[in-house]
Amino acid sequence: MPGIDECLVEAMRLPGALGAAVVDWTSGLALGTVGEAPGGDHETTAAEAAELARLAAEHRAFAPEAGSDWSGADLPVEDLIVSGRDTYHVLRFVPTTFDSSVFLHLWLARTDGNLALARIRLGEMAGRLVLA
Repeated sequence: MPGIDECLVEAMRLPGALGAAVVDWTSGLALGTVGEAPGGDHETTAAEAAELARLAAEHRAFAPEAGSDWSGADLPVEDLIVSGRDTYHVLRFVPTTFDSSVFLHLWLARTDGNLALARIRLGEMAGRLVLA
């Protein structure tokens, strides 16, 4: 079971990967980063991505029809995808035994990236990630 560093290295092996981070969406802090940061600053990127993740996590518009919260094994939101002009950003929520307040953030070049593959692989990584 990989830790944060191993997970980030694996994410960078995806086609078109420019950078990746593991972020706590409640605090906006990056727990680990690799690659180029959008805008040149990993901490700012983590804080801004956390705001987006928090919106999805805290608002009913993004929850399943039956309603849900973050207390169960099934998270109400699996991932978020933002398509920029030249990049894709995928935020994949990581289920944890404590509060599930962590997500993987991967940014890909649109010209080289494979969004479907990235989403599948991030889901696999999120399931194996060990946070200590």
